[in-house]
Amino acid sequence: MHGFIPPHRYFPYLTWTDIDSMLDKENVVIIQPIGAIEQHGPHLPIAVDAAISLGVLGKAFEKLNTNVPAFALPCLYYGKSNEHWSFPGTITLSGATLLTLIQEIAESLYRSGFRKLVLMNSHGGQPQVMEIAARDIHQQYPDFLVFPFFTWRVPHNAAELFSEYELEYGIHAGDVETSIMLSLLPEQVKIERAVREYPQGLPENSLLTMEGKLPFAWLTKELTKSGVMGDATNASKEKGDRLLESVANGWVQAIIDVYRFRQPKLS
Repeated sequence: MHGFIPPHRYFPYLTWTDIDSMLDKENVVIIQPIGAIEQHGPHLPIAVDAAISLGVLGKAFEKLNTNVPAFALPCLYYGKSNEHWSFPGTITLSGATLLTLIQEIAESLYRSGFRKLVLMNSHGGQPQVMEIAARDIHQQYPDFLVFPFFTWRVPHNAAELFSEYELEYGIHAGDVETSIMLSLLPEQVKIERAVREYPQGLPENSLLTMEGKLPFAWLTKELTKSGVMGDATNASKEKGDRLLESVANGWVQAIIDVYRFRQPKLS
């Protein structure tokens, strides 16, 4: 059941008495990996985002000092993926359903005495849901500290491995995701089907972008025929290995920082 996660860090393997007697429970870091089941082009499995959350977290846990108490919950495989629903295989929740799901998981953890929850989201279509959930949970339970993290926002070395153009426009099933999947689940990558396709029809000489300070709403079928946005043909396991190591290192520091974090208070 634990997959990439070291078994001693896998929350479902604990007993209720283990949890009941846990020391310093308010500072134990509980991490909820969150992915999606959605198309990732003709060459990648639909579980990419979930695989990245679990693979990165598992690698980070291997590096994390055993003195830092942190556990992974089972992955939330389904997410808000309606931008991809024109492609077969995509399974999507509504934003309201996902928000309710996260809130009720958080409430269960709170009743068990935990006070630190990290939402480790790897799907680019739902960071806003994570942020709303975190704010609402903290407002309801002011001593519950919730961290709406996007997997890729920790420090990492992607700029050393991928072109600036790829990092800006290769946002889905391109070089980055294909490379890291070649590291995590190489047997599930059909690299012979990889394509190079960047978003089409974007506004030129405009402040408006797909993702950025002034974004516009878009559906995947409006920008790409293959479902790919990026150059998957340029991917390699070597780049994926280096990227995975770097992102995992960033997550080690993030987990330590959450463990040490104390809610700011006015003097």
